[in-house]
Amino acid sequence: MKVLITGCNGQVGSLLVKQLTGKAELMAVDRDQIDITDEQAVLDAVTAFKPDAIINAAAHTAVDRAEEEVELSYQINRDGPLYLARAAEQVGAAILHISTDYVFSGDKDGVYSETDLTAPQGVYGESKLAGEQAVVATCPRHIILRTAWVFGETGNNFVKTMIRLGRDRNQLGIVGDQFGGPTYAGDIAATLIAIAERYKAGTDVAWGIYHYAGLPSVSWFEFASYIFDAAKAQGVLEHIPALNSITTADYPTPAKRPANSRLSMDKIGAEFGIDACDWQKALTDIRPYGI
Repeated sequence: MKVLITGCNGQVGSLLVKQLTGKAELMAVDRDQIDITDEQAVLDAVTAFKPDAIINAAAHTAVDRAEEEVELSYQINRDGPLYLARAAEQVGAAILHISTDYVFSGDKDGVYSETDLTAPQGVYGESKLAGEQAVVATCPRHIILRTAWVFGETGNNFVKTMIRLGRDRNQLGIVGDQFGGPTYAGDIAATLIAIAERYKAGTDVAWGIYHYAGLPSVSWFEFASYIFDAAKAQGVLEHIPALNSITTADYPTPAKRPANSRLSMDKIGAEFGIDACDWQKALTDIRPYGI
């Protein structure tokens, strides 16, 4: 299998490379190698390499900065996926594209399914939804994988932030009225690889939009509590700061966060036999996050 990975230095991209090394012929690139907002550069690379699958792990994920960097957000989150999908269609490849819970308003009671109406509340979610729509309209062999609360050993994420703050602070206020499923980047990578391998093997693939996230669903406050308990038990932290549950209103940000980011895993389980991410298991060794 020949796979082109974009965003190869990011949280998911780096683990895609790690898991596929030795198992597939890889072309792993980040913005320094291929600017996905440059349509000709994308087309030249894809037509030269002729991948079986393109996995797009590149994105502008700075949610608050996106409110100011509107044009850049759309270039990376909409135009880049569009150019990759066009190139995939030209060479007969599949495109697997990572999206986000931010395409929803976050106001629903219960879990979000793939058929629920989208209603992004900020530039990040709007640009990611535009990217989804571009991929769907351009290449019929597509998988859109919406995920949430991603953490991994590479890059910045909530787990690393909590451990860093835990070393410096005696007390922390953590938002307790936003809920979602923490999702390990390595499990996202494994899910994408499993679908790509199924396509390469000639097995029928039900193309479309899927949700993939972690269980159990928790609040940020509950997630932080688990992180600190694990870090203390594993010797990463000497002490646990006192945690206070605060409201979203207590912690204003430029971009609105979804109050409910819980995603249904029913469809991906039925179509591919893929279970929800066990994020607690993923933190069995929390030491890499404290380096």
